Amino acid sequence: MKPIDPRLLRYARATRFFLAASVALGLAGAGLVIAQAMLIAEIVVGAFQRGDGVTALTPPLGLLALVAVGRAVVSWLTELAAHRAGAAVKSELRLRLLEWAVRLGPSWLDSQRTGELTTLATRGIDALDDYFARYLPQLGLAVVVPVAVLARIVTADWISALIIVVTLPLIPLFMMLIGWATQSRMDRQWRLLSRLSGHFLDVVAGLPTLKVFGRAKAQAASIRAITGDYRRATLKTLRLAFLSSLALELLSTVSVALVAVDIGMRLVHGEMDLFTGLVVLVLAPEAYLPLRQVGAQYHAAAEGLTAADEVFAVLEREPSGVGGSPAPDARGAGLALDGLVVRHPGRTEPSLARTSCEIRPGETVAVVGSSGAGKSTLLNAVLGFAAPHEGRVLIGDRDLASLDPESWRRQIAWVPQRPYLFAGTIAENVRPARPDADDEAVRAALRDADALRFVSALPDGIETRLGEMGAGLSAGQRQRIALARAFLADRPVLLLDEP
Repeated sequence: MKPIDPRLLRYARATRFFLAASVALGLAGAGLVIAQAMLIAEIVVGAFQRGDGVTALTPPLGLLALVAVGRAVVSWLTELAAHRAGAAVKSELRLRLLEWAVRLGPSWLDSQRTGELTTLATRGIDALDDYFARYLPQLGLAVVVPVAVLARIVTADWISALIIVVTLPLIPLFMMLIGWATQSRMDRQWRLLSRLSGHFLDVVAGLPTLKVFGRAKAQAASIRAITGDYRRATLKTLRLAFLSSLALELLSTVSVALVAVDIGMRLVHGEMDLFTGLVVLVLAPEAYLPLRQVGAQYHAAAEGLTAADEVFAVLEREPSGVGGSPAPDARGAGLALDGLVVRHPGRTEPSLARTSCEIRPGETVAVVGSSGAGKSTLLNAVLGFAAPHEGRVLIGDRDLASLDPESWRRQIAWVPQRPYLFAGTIAENVRPARPDADDEAVRAALRDADALRFVSALPDGIETRLGEMGAGLSAGQRQRIALARAFLADRPVLLLDEP
């Protein structure tokens, strides 16, 4: 895992501000750490070596209190910036994921498991909280604080600085080795969580069918097995996290002990004054602390970055028909298929065999064929969601591949094989294409779809609330609501898949 995934900088602009803020706050924190070490050394030397009284020690004690308050303020500001940046990045990634999933279209969405995609957009992106709130702030400190502390130690005692310079790189080296092992564990854990979420949602959605065939209870064993795999993967990851923390703590403790023993011997032999020895002793642990914390927080951030990899994999997919010039007005332009062939990855036979036809403005055309002949694929190609393997889709005399797909789709009303109805009122389910349509327009669309009779018979008419996927209506009634939605859109091209 890279310390900072460059794709976060590209897809989430809030990351850039947060990194700059982390470095600035890290510099302020490093300065306060050095000031604290010098003030502690001054107070100890004044009290035990020079015999200063309370009056002489009051100024350094007051400054030490101010430094402590300053460190608390810097820590609070860092945490505040981390949480705000994390919230902004999560919001931006969710919006991008939703927008891109829409651009990839139904063909891609149909190939995804709903539960896995939902887990990715919710739990997965939420896991970035630890990355921003814990890992990145410590990474900023790990870059700034050791350098500043070493610069101060060099001016005080070059031998101690040399010991730190030699031992400090061992911590990132161990972190890299541990990181390679952790990443594979986290990848497996995330895959198991996605599988568990997808399977559980599929089972819940299919409970009526499973109940009819007497297989509902049999699914409990399957879910129990996947849950057990996920539990074991999580415990293995935690075990590795605890062992890596132990290794990093032991390494830094031994390194600090080397510095302390060397300083102690030289203090005993009078080769170093007490002030210098105390400054170095107080600062030496601070040089290792940020790196140790990075190693400790790495595991908390790993799940978020594993999920972010999945998000970026979606965002980096190229949708078919990106860009291009505006589509011509479909009211005056015909639609033609010129030797169109569509192939889907992993299939030897084409999903749509070579097809040619011409549809003139104002015509109504029915496409008939056996199941699997490619009727839905043909409509997906006309919508621009399925890229032709051979041939062209022509709007007038212009190739659809050269046109802006959004400008073309704004002229289309489409009813898929399995239309989706949202949890909400019937009117809200008819209005998506025209949110400003009044109730009379909604009723007219329902009348055109021969749905107004049964809708008027419902307790609240068009304000009757439906459950998810149109729960409360029959399959035919749901299809008519979807037809009304298409009629209300009032687009020049109407595509109906098995109406």
